[in-house]
Amino acid sequence: MEKDLCRVSCVNRPLMEQVLKALPDEPLLRGAAEIFKMLADPNRLRLLHALTQEELCVCDLAALVDTSASAVSHQLRLLRTARLVKYRREGKMVYYQLDDEHVAHLLQEGLRHAAEG
Repeated sequence: MEKDLCRVSCVNRPLMEQVLKALPDEPLLRGAAEIFKMLADPNRLRLLHALTQEELCVCDLAALVDTSASAVSHQLRLLRTARLVKYRREGKMVYYQLDDEHVAHLLQEGLRHAAEG
């Protein structure tokens, strides 16, 4: 018998209804899942963490993570689509930064949780 399962099957209907009412709607859950999917890659986490420190160009980010500018650009495009980063063009340079403070907080909380093991 598994120790992490109830030994009897009974459902607390009032509690279930209360919890169901508090659940976010499906589109919001799917959006959050997409964000967490973007955070599930160590290279993207490195890029995001670097951007918590400073706005950086693609070349600087590529040097930081020791990969090609085109590979970094691809990852940044995914992060931009997920609204985790934004960019600005200055002449021939493209600079990236976090989309907003929520991204930094999400990253910090994830790292803190992982550190607590």
